[in-house]
Amino acid sequence: MLSDYVALTKPRIIFLLLITAVGSMFLAAEGRPDPLVIALVVVSGYLAAGGANALNHGAERDIDQRMARTRTRPVAGGRISKRQAYGFGVLLNLAAFVILAAFVNVLSGLLAVAGTLIYLFVYTKGLKRTTPQNIVIGGAAGAVPPLVGWAAVTGTVELPAVYLFAIIFLWTPPHFWALALLIKDDYARAGIPMLPVVATLAATKRQILVYAVVLVVFSTTFVATGAVGWIYLVGAVALGAGFIVRAVRLVSNEGTEGARALYLFSILYLALLFGAVVTDSLASRYLIG
Repeated sequence: MLSDYVALTKPRIIFLLLITAVGSMFLAAEGRPDPLVIALVVVSGYLAAGGANALNHGAERDIDQRMARTRTRPVAGGRISKRQAYGFGVLLNLAAFVILAAFVNVLSGLLAVAGTLIYLFVYTKGLKRTTPQNIVIGGAAGAVPPLVGWAAVTGTVELPAVYLFAIIFLWTPPHFWALALLIKDDYARAGIPMLPVVATLAATKRQILVYAVVLVVFSTTFVATGAVGWIYLVGAVALGAGFIVRAVRLVSNEGTEGARALYLFSILYLALLFGAVVTDSLASRYLIG
């Protein structure tokens, strides 16, 4: 039962979210943030995101039961009830808010809970079953962690934090659609109008390429804000080139060949891009400043 409750939180997905939150904290601090604040944000971030995922398990039991990839999940498999999943999700989010509000600041706690509300009500309940643009709009939920990290350090949300939010917002569609190409039959059986289900294969791959180009161009313009420097820019250009090359290969190949490679690279891309943010921040503080 313990392993099932851990599975409700989807820990592998949360790890990437925490990287983006911590990366934002280093940028906000213009160097190394308070280690205690980092620890509080990491713990609370896991609780909030894990709670959101638990709520998602409860809300999507019927969908998960129709998909081969998800039918053995704790709620779909009947090992945990919807009520238990909902209660667990709410409890984790309450804990996240209390920790952040009491030991960091209220704004960071509110933003963490806002991410959960967007994920549950905007994406899961509002858009996922109704429009192929579900992941485009609903992807805002996964872009909230940098806002939380920034607010935890500064007590405010400023332009660089919004830039980091937008980078993840633009990254989400090509990342998710690459995966959706591989499991579109599952989504079709569940009646979910993901883009590869309702559009042609060629159209989906073109959209992935378009978003990849927009993402890379936008990520490089971050330098214009003055929040990051040449170390970040070099990383953004190099990683962006790798992203676009893989997207072009996907468009050029037959069928879904190249989709898995793009999906896996997209995860590495985001982690390393925020790693470049951290490196740039530390270099600016200790080497240049």
